[in-house]
Amino acid sequence: MRSGALVAMEAEPDLSTFENKSGLAEDMKFLASMPELCDVTFLVGDTREPVCAVKAVLAARSRVFQKMLYQAPSPQRKKEPAPRENKLRLFLKRSSEPLLNLQNAAQQPSSQQHQTLIIEEFEPDVFRQLIEYIHTGCVTLQPRTLLGVMNAADYYGLDELRRACAGFVQCCITVDTVCALLASAERYIQYKCTKSLVQKVLEFVDEHGNDVLNLGSFTLLPQHVVRLILAREELRADEFTKFQAALMWGKKYCDTNPNMNIKEVIGNFLEYIQFHKIPANVLMREVHPLGLVPYSIIMNALAYQADPASVDPGKLSPARIRRAGRSMSVQSSLDPYGSNTTLSSTGSSDGPSSDSRHN
Repeated sequence: MRSGALVAMEAEPDLSTFENKSGLAEDMKFLASMPELCDVTFLVGDTREPVCAVKAVLAARSRVFQKMLYQAPSPQRKKEPAPRENKLRLFLKRSSEPLLNLQNAAQQPSSQQHQTLIIEEFEPDVFRQLIEYIHTGCVTLQPRTLLGVMNAADYYGLDELRRACAGFVQCCITVDTVCALLASAERYIQYKCTKSLVQKVLEFVDEHGNDVLNLGSFTLLPQHVVRLILAREELRADEFTKFQAALMWGKKYCDTNPNMNIKEVIGNFLEYIQFHKIPANVLMREVHPLGLVPYSIIMNALAYQADPASVDPGKLSPARIRRAGRSMSVQSSLDPYGSNTTLSSTGSSDGPSSDSRHN
């Protein structure tokens, strides 16, 4: 369209094309923000938060929305042959058709009537950004909602937005954003765009292990994601930092769940910490006085540091011996309807204490 306009201008130099796309975007944003100007309301997420839009705009920009809003499913029926009518009856029928059509138009639901639909797949903030993009062609991408917006763009067939999100991933994974990205992955784990992003985030965590484990936002991650990180063989973090991260997470968890015992909570992470690699003075001064690590683990770690040959490796970290050949990773399984992705360990489940999700 634009090149055609340029050709016309070259052929007729007295013509000029004026564009005001920013003004149009602002007007369309205003349109979507005014419920009285919209003809569809989406009740989004668990809270059923209302998000308004214009059906014609949605349908023009997304074939998924077009089918959702304008193509009502109709039952398949065999067409029965029309009964033969005599000429008089056919004449009377045809002469009355205009009046019947007007009556039917008043009785049937019009495409201009206001619709209300429930959207459970996405969070309100994510869906609102999607609607803003559809109406204005512009949206501000941010790490907190990036994964949701990318999956929503894929779900509703907005390929340019999906590619923009995928490109933004490369520059938005930082120490400050990894925890927010992993937390959002929990909400959208069943969508296919999630797997590649989570893998990139985990690779970043591996490279910046100590920095990530010291983040305050690390305590906001679900327990099985914390286990996923601590168990990774590729994680570049010293063992005492891993213990401190587990302790920090456990304290935060117990603050919000007063009935939980801190020792039991920390016990879920001990198998991923190699205590024999923590210096003896740190073990005795920082770890042992807390009373959270079994005495036998402390003694075996000290004995190993004094004489490695004196301790059976299985007593240092039994879980790591059992997990030989296994690693915590993003595991996906394909079904006929797409990709079901879970944050879990490859292999069998460890039991109820592992909060992994399985489909």
